Amino acid sequence: MNEPFPLRILPILAPAAFILACLTVLLPLPAGSINLSYLYTFRTSFLGILLEALPFVLLGSLLSSLVHLYVSEQLLKKWIPKNPAAGILTACILGLLFPVCECGMIPLIRRLIQKGMPVYIATVFILSGPIINPVVFGATYMAFRMYPEMVYARMGLAFFVAASIGVMIYITWKSDPLKTAPVSKAHSHSHHAYHEHDHHDHDDPHDHHHNHACHHHDHHPHSNHHEKKWTSIFVHTADEFFDMGKYLLLGCMLTAGIQSFVAKESLESIGSGPVSAYVFMMGFAFLLSLCSTSDAFVAQTFLHSFSSGSLLAFLVFGPMLDFKNTLMLLSVFKTKFVIYLAFLICTVVFTGAVAADAFFLSQ
Repeated sequence: MNEPFPLRILPILAPAAFILACLTVLLPLPAGSINLSYLYTFRTSFLGILLEALPFVLLGSLLSSLVHLYVSEQLLKKWIPKNPAAGILTACILGLLFPVCECGMIPLIRRLIQKGMPVYIATVFILSGPIINPVVFGATYMAFRMYPEMVYARMGLAFFVAASIGVMIYITWKSDPLKTAPVSKAHSHSHHAYHEHDHHDHDDPHDHHHNHACHHHDHHPHSNHHEKKWTSIFVHTADEFFDMGKYLLLGCMLTAGIQSFVAKESLESIGSGPVSAYVFMMGFAFLLSLCSTSDAFVAQTFLHSFSSGSLLAFLVFGPMLDFKNTLMLLSVFKTKFVIYLAFLICTVVFTGAVAADAFFLSQ
């Protein structure tokens, strides 16, 4: 399957960004060729954001791997109540138990919808899971430890946005949003093939005896099983870490570049606007496509240029809708559903952030 053009060039951009960052940090520049104060500011900002965020990205990758390997979709589905209100509430707090990054959320949700999970509950889980979890709470607290109200505002607004959109989806969307066909036919065909294979094995006594012997031979000590599990955990964690790391690296470079090379007066003029600050920060979150375990460290660098409400919009909007997960959503869901969901996210996040800034953060 052909990937979209931005994803095809990303494997080239990520190493290039890393090499450029290393050259900027390590190599001296000829005096007088460029204003070195800008590069020193860039280097300090880049390394500060990167080093603060990396431990949380690593922890998030590890927890995501544990969920991927040890928690089945069937078990998750059993925990979802049938009552709509209880289902939305449960989906909002599932992130406390299943801290999965937004990158790994969409494939999981596709399987759950195919197995019968209601669309509105799946949508709530997609929106709330990447934010309402202990890892993101800890990362946000570390980034805004001098402003704890931002931490609680982020969790509260994420909960409100996810629940509100879940209710809207429940009321307005009744059809199947997935592009793929229902899983039941494929499952039936697989079950039929498996049944025929079993029947053939029973007809041949020799094969039955041989399979029994092989089955007995395959009982290895538990240590081998545990070693394979540990290996799978580390391999999956490494894959998750490097997959999220390339977005973090690019995001840190863009943020450091804006902080270093864009005039402070320009940022303050954008940040002082009643609407422009929110539009800029939400658009910035969309383009950066940062993981929710690291975006708080980027937002923290804009504390003195932008209002608390616009930073809150950045922190809530990015994990719910950014460039990379929009492409993933379009590959899984129908375009009409993705456009509708994006409209709801933009509207509710903007409205909620403005209200939070007026009644909570500005107090």
